[in-house]
Amino acid sequence: MALEQAPALKVGDCIEVTIEKVAHGGHFIARHNGAVIFVRHAIEGETCTIELTSVGASFSRGDVVSINTPSEFRVNPPCSFSHPNGCGGCDFQHISEAHQRTLKSQVITEQFARIAKMDLTVEVEKVGEISKWRTRAIATTNKDGKLGFYKSRSHTVVPVTDCNICIDTVGIHELSQKSLKPDFRVEISASNTGERTIALANAIGKERARITEGPAILHEKVLDKTLEVSHESFWQGHKNAPEILSKTVLDFGGFKDGDHVLDLYGGAGLFTAAVIDVIGQSGHVDLIEGSKAATNDAARNFLSYSNVEIITGDVAKHLPRISSADVIVLDPPRDGAGKEVIAQIARLGPRSIVYVACDPAALARDTAYLAHHSFSLVKIRAFDLFPMTHHIECVALYAQTDVS
Repeated sequence: MALEQAPALKVGDCIEVTIEKVAHGGHFIARHNGAVIFVRHAIEGETCTIELTSVGASFSRGDVVSINTPSEFRVNPPCSFSHPNGCGGCDFQHISEAHQRTLKSQVITEQFARIAKMDLTVEVEKVGEISKWRTRAIATTNKDGKLGFYKSRSHTVVPVTDCNICIDTVGIHELSQKSLKPDFRVEISASNTGERTIALANAIGKERARITEGPAILHEKVLDKTLEVSHESFWQGHKNAPEILSKTVLDFGGFKDGDHVLDLYGGAGLFTAAVIDVIGQSGHVDLIEGSKAATNDAARNFLSYSNVEIITGDVAKHLPRISSADVIVLDPPRDGAGKEVIAQIARLGPRSIVYVACDPAALARDTAYLAHHSFSLVKIRAFDLFPMTHHIECVALYAQTDVS
């Protein structure tokens, strides 16, 4: 007698599942009749009723409807807008602070084991309070002009009256009380010197935002320098990140007087500012960055330094023009540097490579590429620079493998 097939899952189905381990991307894994489901707002070990939000051939997605057996690490989200049908920004608010970092450590371990074939354990370090840390935000107004943030995997705007993770200077509460244009993207930047810039653009499309309030250029104090950073330029979102990452890069790089340093994906020059005095006047920095706004910032920031060259363009295209480097610092976008750039970095034979990464999967992949070129991981630190979310920042040091 043939066994009856389980009915196919469909969007809207509510099923009971037991939650397994955390997955890269902030979801948790569950299984139902052999089907893999990525679940939001769950914690490993819980028994939950979930509603399916999408169904696919290789995996499905779901969201928690009710918790039947709660985890000891479950807490009430401090933000009233953090729930399955609410703001999609903070996917870990329902998890205790310490356990958030434990989960992130597990994700790093899993990614390095799966992708780089390495056995790696690293503690994710606390860097400050888990609220009021974010200095950059992109909000959106709905059709009624109410300020809010998108739901997860959706273009639906959830109106908010405040944001638990934004610093006060960002001013989400203040802006939420104003009459704003409907269907607009609201970009907000706040510097550590007290400045705030707001720029608006149509929410649909990739229209460049127009500044409506505040300076076009903000000033950020990091260590002993003040840097000019345009509203359009990338800047670390956590208020403590620029100093923490700069100090770690300095510690890992082992910079010496006279060194030739490459600052790849260098932005407005955060890491160039950290190392320039250490390498002295006989040293030299080549900063390569694709954003013209950022390299304009960098040009102003290092106008008085004749030993800093600012190059605007694709890192992969400019690296072949360089013949050698003593230390290479790179802080690529979330996708990582990739095979071609890693090969070019290895060709230069640097004494040290310091890699700043916001995605452990991309970092693990590039670690494998570096190993192929005889550069091994020396040490790594991980920082909780995105508390209440699944995101992690890592800094890794690589050196040429001793083949003697």
